[in-house]
Amino acid sequence: MDATLTIALAQVKGSEDPRRNLATADHYAQTAAERGARLIIFPEMFMGLPAPHRPPIQYLEDQSIDFLGGLAGVARRYQLAIASGLWERSPDPERAFNTAVVLNPNGELIARYRKIHLFDALSVRESDTMFPGDGLPPVVSIDGLSVGVAICYDLRFPEIFRHLAEGGADLALVLSAWYQGPMKEDHWLTLLRARAIENTFYVAGCNLIGPSFCGRSSVFDPFGTPVASAIETEDCLVATISKGRVHSVREKLPALENRRKDIFGG
Repeated sequence: MDATLTIALAQVKGSEDPRRNLATADHYAQTAAERGARLIIFPEMFMGLPAPHRPPIQYLEDQSIDFLGGLAGVARRYQLAIASGLWERSPDPERAFNTAVVLNPNGELIARYRKIHLFDALSVRESDTMFPGDGLPPVVSIDGLSVGVAICYDLRFPEIFRHLAEGGADLALVLSAWYQGPMKEDHWLTLLRARAIENTFYVAGCNLIGPSFCGRSSVFDPFGTPVASAIETEDCLVATISKGRVHSVREKLPALENRRKDIFGG
């Protein structure tokens, strides 16, 4: 019998108010649960959007709100696994880790990944306010499917997705705050699809919307076929991930097996 996992991607507008963002998480988790999802994904920086007057570290100075604890409560309330972006303290008191966490339906933390590729490009310098992680993301099991996670700019670095494939991932989540701009939407969709095709697994990209971000959250299957997609407005995408589909594509297209490890290593 095929193992499947129904996922929801909450394409939402970012906010500087963590309490408002937790209310948004509750709303979309309820929607996702009602539509049969077992995992809901929120974008990068979902805890609170940074701004010139409010760098990420400021979100960690407010001791009155426990954002991770709030997400855990949402997970338990709707019996949903949750993947979300948030901020964490780093060794630098002026900069925060840009982190993706995965919680199981009991609200327990089962994965943490701190963004290793900071977006210092196209007139943006994340490294001014964010501290880079130094560890590769884990692959975790949710309802019998293996799920890995990456964050936004990581999408331009295929080696991190090959790492997830070698770790047995059936699905790679890309939590993002992908900016608008010339060719940016094309890059986003092309790279999501390419990462799916070259690793013969599902890729689900969950993006923010708003004045700076392009939306277009999407899911591609292991053959690069679009499974679900959004436009630039708020949305809750639902898609079903099939381990059988991953196996079927890899039987027909054994690219991972055909790699020349004797030449390239790995």
